[in-house]
Amino acid sequence: MKYAIEFSPVVESHLTVLTARQRRIVLSAIEQRLSSEPGVETKNRKPMRPNPLAPWELRVGNLRVYYDIDETAGLVVVLAVGTKEGNMVRIGGEVIEL
Repeated sequence: MKYAIEFSPVVESHLTVLTARQRRIVLSAIEQRLSSEPGVETKNRKPMRPNPLAPWELRVGNLRVYYDIDETAGLVVVLAVGTKEGNMVRIGGEVIEL
């Protein structure tokens, strides 16, 4: 089953903080890795511990994509995009505690 991908309105502001190269990499990874079987855990895609941000994380190098899956609608909703530096996750230029 192919999943549709939808972006939360705030993701646009998260993407503007990234470089053009980072945006290209992350958007390509979203299309390739989340359009098919987004709920299957892999080396770079995993469910997260309970947190206020999102139930799933996709890792692309130091980039992070946080998303939710609506199985009944066949929809992946991207909730946040950011970078990880050591133990810090930076989304939209702000450090977020997970």
